Amino acid sequence: MNVPTRLVTKMGHFCKAACLSLSMLGMAGVAQAQPEVELEAVDASAAPASKTLERGLKFFKDRDYYSASIELKKVVDGKSGDDDFGKQKAEYYLGRTMYDLKLYAGALAYFDRIVEAGDAHAFHGATLKYLARLAKALPETAGIYTRIGTYSETAFESPALEDVRDELIYLQGRHFYRKGDVDKALEMFGRVREDSVVWLRAKFFQGVTLAARKFDGPAALEAFQSILVVGEERGAFISSVRKRLKGADAKEWSEAAINKEITQFVELTNLQLGRVFYSVRDYDKAIKYFEKIPQISIDWPLALFEASWAYFMKNMNDKALGNIHSLGAPYFENEFFPEATILRAVIYYQYCLYDRALEAVADYNDKYGPLKKNLIEIAGKYEDQADFYAYIGKVRAGKGGIDKPTERLLLSALRDRTVAKSFEWVDELDRELKAIDRADKSWQSTAIATEVQQELEVQKSLAEASAGKLSRTRIDSLIAELSELSLQGTRIRIEVLGAQAGAVTGEAREELVAGATRSPKIEIDDEHFAWKFRGEYWRDELGYYRFRIESKCKK
Repeated sequence: MNVPTRLVTKMGHFCKAACLSLSMLGMAGVAQAQPEVELEAVDASAAPASKTLERGLKFFKDRDYYSASIELKKVVDGKSGDDDFGKQKAEYYLGRTMYDLKLYAGALAYFDRIVEAGDAHAFHGATLKYLARLAKALPETAGIYTRIGTYSETAFESPALEDVRDELIYLQGRHFYRKGDVDKALEMFGRVREDSVVWLRAKFFQGVTLAARKFDGPAALEAFQSILVVGEERGAFISSVRKRLKGADAKEWSEAAINKEITQFVELTNLQLGRVFYSVRDYDKAIKYFEKIPQISIDWPLALFEASWAYFMKNMNDKALGNIHSLGAPYFENEFFPEATILRAVIYYQYCLYDRALEAVADYNDKYGPLKKNLIEIAGKYEDQADFYAYIGKVRAGKGGIDKPTERLLLSALRDRTVAKSFEWVDELDRELKAIDRADKSWQSTAIATEVQQELEVQKSLAEASAGKLSRTRIDSLIAELSELSLQGTRIRIEVLGAQAGAVTGEAREELVAGATRSPKIEIDDEHFAWKFRGEYWRDELGYYRFRIESKCKK
């Protein structure tokens, strides 16, 4: 029977899940104002600043950012008589002004000009500090990695960048990872200092890169294990990181915040190690790491599902079925593992429990057949990607006019962090546009306000179309996955009907469990009790279910 083999190799689901977990590691957060360590450009040959530029800089120093932006815009537009250096200085401070007004996407638009100019811009190096800060303030979709990736590594060595150097190195590593430059990515991740707040992130990506792209298992294992060591010795790591933090960074990264970061990466590491050991068929170790994910973790249902495959490969089908049973609890109504139902059918087939195998296939068709049909209809709505984004926004708000099961399945597909970040980018642009609407009325009519507003509107339009396209792509992928699983269910049904008629192929016979084979007797220790499942789930029982299963195959 070919179906089980195809199902087992379908662990590409792991890769998809891994991407979801990896994409949770964006730097976005609340940007904090920090004491300035100036990285100012100096040009001895530059002409004296104009009165307009002087006024703009004084307004900036006095934190009158609206007035500063008006004067600095005049300089950039060539209306003040300043030379190129003066214009470049005004451009840099316009970016800083937008940043301090919390118009982060607006700030990025001005800093982008500096990045594109490269070393020809006097404030090219100074802009790095603000790119590092914008990486915290903006979603990953804003593309800060790409901007930092254009800089040479020597640019990071300035003493003025000491506080953000490790973040810049890590972000440039992410840039090379995205580009597929594995060696360069590994080099950058390896340069992040061990007492840096981003060391865990760099080490995790180092492990992922080694495992998935370099195919160096021992080195990947070493990288992941170093994270688990930090999990065991949290105090020392927290203390070393806290010693280096200053100002607002020290406030942002409290002991509690660092401890939370450690917990997150320990869980992600255990999940990833489970996948690594599964891929090399060391199922015992895979199970060991999957089962380290605690129930309170957002990844626990995923770990239960992935562990069920490892149990299946070890012929520990009592536990595989128990995990699948747990995933059917109402606590997981927003989680969908359609593959689990097909795996259940495969297990029953191998034990010649044909009625149960057919029942599992029917369960899949009854549940996912109508859902797939609904998804196809949804994916066909609105040719315009921005219009499709607007529709998905209604669905996310519970106003899409679709039934709850379809809505939950759709939202589960869109919880992919890459998709979520595309929505976050739209939300950020929308927030900034509303901030302009709430700004001082006299400023709203100025050239600088008009320019920033137009830039944000264009970016928002592009971001909505991108988010709509990405959402549709995810839905199409889910439809394709459900179609493939439906086909596998059909193959199982054909094999079962053939077996019931006494026609079992030689290949299929090799996969059947010997007649009268039973799952091992469940041993109960002094700290546990055995209860029969009577149709009601209890949260503290989840993950502990076992199935007593006996083969009905003929000897």
